[in-house]
Parts: sequence; structure tokens; C-alpha cells
Amino acid sequence: MEPVKIVRGTMAPLMRSHVDTDQIIPKQFLKRIERTGFGPFLFYDWAYDHEGELKPDFILNQAEYQGATVLVSGPNFGSGSSREHAPWALLDRGFKAVVAPSFADIFRNNSHKNGLLPIILPEADVERLAALAEDPSAEIEIDVKAETITAGGTTVGFSIDPFVKHCLLHGLDDIAVTLESEGEISQFETARPEFKPSLT
Repeated sequence: MEPVKIVRGTMAPLMRSHVDTDQIIPKQFLKRIERTGFGPFLFYDWAYDHEGELKPDFILNQAEYQGATVLVSGPNFGSGSSREHAPWALLDRGFKAVVAPSFADIFRNNSHKNGLLPIILPEADVERLAALAEDPSAEIEIDVKAETITAGGTTVGFSIDPFVKHCLLHGLDDIAVTLESEGEISQFETARPEFKPSLT
């Protein structure tokens, strides 16, 4: 995955609580085997009417929010199933980060492993960002290394697990983390007695 160091851009406010993974990417769109192509179906039941036409009043359908890179939402974002397609859909739509008062654990972990940055802030700070995001031109900068968010002339800090931070800054998924120890793994396998199972 690509390193995540600085996220700059504009915000889209979606201030709903308990946004679950079936709302993020409904089950009927999980048939793809690739990680891409899910963006058009993000929040499908909120974004489209029964005829499959876009609802003009849904925030992400409004032209001024089309290029937003940070989603600001309510508590318990990403609850529900463990589908990894949820962060895939958000990333495919162009989002690099989601800011909320809390996240479902599995969604948060899936996000980290795919390069989507879930940031937990106190509810008052989230509401301030959502208010700023009512202006679609309002900009935000997230510095992963410094663990800061700057928007509207104010900077606030957030915390991130050191190992997760290392992986994001260096673009390491689980496989890449394992390959960092490729030399030690090869050395161990070379020293294994021949009568034991081998990968070669």
C-alpha cells in the first residue's frame, strides 16, 4: 500500500451515528474480487433512490463535495460486519481519512491495513470540524508523524498506535511487515533439519 504521511484536502460532513458497513457498502456489491471499483456504490442506499437515480440532497452527491479527502462522521463508525470492502469503498471514492468520536474495532483495523486513516477525536472537536466542513472549500491537513490535525486555524492532536503509525508512514501491509524479516526467515528455514516440513 502507499505510505500515508500527510493528508491534505477538503472535508465532507456525514454526521450520523452508528454508520454500519452495510450502509458503507451494501452486501449486493461484494461480488468483485478486486479491491477497486467499489467507490460508485459507497453509501448506496443513501445516495440513490429506488429507481437507481442519484439523490441530489445527499451530501456526497453534491458537486462541491466530490473531491473531499476527509470524511467527518458520528460515533461508532464502521459497526456491523467485518467486510474489508468498507475501507476499500471509501478509498476508491477518494477518501484518505475518516474522523469520528469512535470506530468499530474491526473496521478500524481493516482501515489501518489498507492505508485508510481512522482518527478518533473528542466529540466537540469532531463537531467543530463538521461545522467547518459545511463550507466545502474549508481545508484540513493531517500530519501522521506529528499526530496533528489542522483546520480553521486550529491544531489538535490525536493518538495512534506506534506500530500502526510505523506501517502507515512506510506503506506496510501485513505481508510487507513479514517481508521485513525475510532474511531471518530464510536463515531459519535454511537451518531447519531436512526431516522437518519445508516450504521449498
